Amino acid sequence: MLKVKYFGHSAFLLDNGKEKIIIDPFIPDKNLATEEDLKVNYIVLTHGHSDHFGNALELAKNNDATIISVYELANYCGSQDVKAHGMCVGGSHDFSFGKVKLTIAHHSSSHEGQYMGSAVGAIITIDSKNVYHCGDTGLFYDMKLIGELTPIDLMLVPIGDNYTMGVDDAAKAVEFCNPKAVIPMHYNTFPLINADSDLFADKVKKIGKKAIIVKPGETIEI
Repeated sequence: MLKVKYFGHSAFLLDNGKEKIIIDPFIPDKNLATEEDLKVNYIVLTHGHSDHFGNALELAKNNDATIISVYELANYCGSQDVKAHGMCVGGSHDFSFGKVKLTIAHHSSSHEGQYMGSAVGAIITIDSKNVYHCGDTGLFYDMKLIGELTPIDLMLVPIGDNYTMGVDDAAKAVEFCNPKAVIPMHYNTFPLINADSDLFADKVKKIGKKAIIVKPGETIEI
């Protein structure tokens, strides 16, 4: 079974018992990540904003881990003396744990005032499971195509509004993508992105899909 741990905001850990991949390692409450959690092999970054980039460089250096991200952001990370693998939207690449394919995301990306390429989403295939982390994005119709091309076992979708989709658009994104299950993310980290996850789950249920509300620090298995 693949273990999926939520650290809050948009940070998730995928653990198949052999390798660990952390996505967007900005962890609001550091107490929720154990020392063992942070022994990662790969770090996937959807964009360069500080609330997603988090302590990616520290994790990469401490674990000799590889950062996977869009080309410009990967180049920046590589210039900081860590391993980095650059990709672009639509491209996929095989890694030791499985595969990563980058998708479009309608958002911006910068780090410390520097342009860091386009924001992206990522489909991570591990142990025959397809996990789609949407990144920070607004709603777009190609989410339907993404789900048709790659059956999604778990969709991680932002619901906090203002910077990303809100509850209504996120529920529509689930309808388009048609995943087996969805976890809401990128909400309630600070007041501007407060959102009602129960309302989101109710809307998702009405379209016949399964929403899993995972609290920061909790782990599920898929």
